[in-house]
Amino acid sequence: MEGLNLISTFAEFKELKNIDRPTMMSVLEDIFRTQLARMYGDAENFDIIINIDKGDLEIWRNRTVVETVEDPNKEISIEEVQKIDDSYEVGEEYPEEISLSSFGRRGILNLRQNLSSRIMDIEKANLYNKYREKIGDILVGEVYQAWKKEVLVMDEEGNELVLPKSEQIPSDFFRKGDTVKAVVLNVEMKNNTPVITLSRTASIFLEKLFEQEVPEIFDGLITIKKVVRMPGERAKVAVESYDERIDPVGACVGVKGSRIHGIVRELRNENIDIINWTNNTQLLVQRALSPAKISSMTMNEAEKSIRVDLQLSELSLAIGKNGSNIHLAEDLSGYKIEVYRIDGSAQDEEEDVLLEAFSDEIDQWIIDALKGDGCDTAKSVLALPVEEIMRRADLEEETVQEVQSILKEEFE
Repeated sequence: MEGLNLISTFAEFKELKNIDRPTMMSVLEDIFRTQLARMYGDAENFDIIINIDKGDLEIWRNRTVVETVEDPNKEISIEEVQKIDDSYEVGEEYPEEISLSSFGRRGILNLRQNLSSRIMDIEKANLYNKYREKIGDILVGEVYQAWKKEVLVMDEEGNELVLPKSEQIPSDFFRKGDTVKAVVLNVEMKNNTPVITLSRTASIFLEKLFEQEVPEIFDGLITIKKVVRMPGERAKVAVESYDERIDPVGACVGVKGSRIHGIVRELRNENIDIINWTNNTQLLVQRALSPAKISSMTMNEAEKSIRVDLQLSELSLAIGKNGSNIHLAEDLSGYKIEVYRIDGSAQDEEEDVLLEAFSDEIDQWIIDALKGDGCDTAKSVLALPVEEIMRRADLEEETVQEVQSILKEEFE
């Protein structure tokens, strides 16, 4: 029969990606058998022979030789057969080669469309399965397009990946052609198309960066017990060593900070606190609130909370910028941390002013709310971020800002 060069006829084959030979054979046979069924009503009696290496195709229709034909697709009369070859007898099978030209122009077009569609579906499924196995792994790609709400990233094979704005570090800024490093966060099918989402804010991204930079973590000598982050601002990484000879914190920092500096740069100068993990919650909280020095601590196991008493000078250190230090310590320990100021020296008392002195300017219920949260002096209120006071004293933002404005005037 006439040969058919599949590669030249079906140009889609030039763009095949990661489709193995058996799958290609199966797809080709299936689309041809489907087209034959449309043409003849049934394709069970057809043999389809494909040689992918040479790009050749042969199609044979097998019909039984009979005296009287009832099904023209599966039977052929002895009279018709003997005109071609008189060696056949009734009951034998007569193979007949089907020319590709019999498919017609529309049939060929259907074959091309079906082949293209099937190949696309296989590529999508392969891409989905490939990246499902890569969830949690770091990937390096090139920025193809940078939009307001997301960045389109291309991997080394030209696949499109998405880095949403919500998964970018606040100070991230990308242009087309930039190299971006991120972790594969999620893979899902939308409208039969795999959508691969990347992240630079996920805790697993920081964890994987440490695995790349610290051989002891990669080898399993040091374990990262927990990672908590406020992307772009601060992060806490709790580590534990299974070898007493290895200092986990020192290993993660490296000589003169050599190991951690690269991670900090990648995270846009995010402050990273590395602490020794412990199952002792109070000790863990103490380490997590560092560099603040805690005077005393009381745990309420029933309410999963810890009261921490601090000198006035330690309050801002414990809370951190925008409350970052105390929030991350809460996330790390799993306990709500309530910070209280303890009385300082006589000099501190003289410089500070009790809230009661402002009762003519601040409503008493507000003063009571602040005192109930451990803030009984002007400086103790001014030492806390607005968001922290709002959360702890259950006050509106405008109320807290007004109170702090009144208190600031006292010291100006």
